[in-house]
Amino acid sequence: MRPSSRPTPEADPLAENIVSDHIRSLIGTHLLDVPSSDQHTVKPWFNGKLDFSPEVKDLASQGFPLIGGRLEYLMDRPVAALVYKRRQHIINVFTWPAASTAKTERLFARNGYVALHWNHGSMTFWAVSDISSMELAQFESLYEK
Repeated sequence: MRPSSRPTPEADPLAENIVSDHIRSLIGTHLLDVPSSDQHTVKPWFNGKLDFSPEVKDLASQGFPLIGGRLEYLMDRPVAALVYKRRQHIINVFTWPAASTAKTERLFARNGYVALHWNHGSMTFWAVSDISSMELAQFESLYEK
């Protein structure tokens, strides 16, 4: 899937919070609660911590290795933050149950960071990084397979 060519307007508070959470994870000491490249270690770590089971994918062979996960608090609820790498760049993937199963996609950019939102099945996803929007769209495409 390709994100729309126009970034979401700056007045999107959820997108701004997601980018801020991504930046905080990079400058603080809370990037990972469960450091592991094994999806079978990361996924069960969330059991009992969330009221849903996040989809954790192994994309290492496609150039996006999993490095772990953590809990975040967004939209007045705990959400899963899955952490991947692309070369030396961190990609945070925030996920939680979607309010709608309608397929949506949007792009948000701020200060060199790109956030891509999509719904897949009954879940919503936000991937955030300082990689290009095209690489983030590639990540989304691989994640949905």
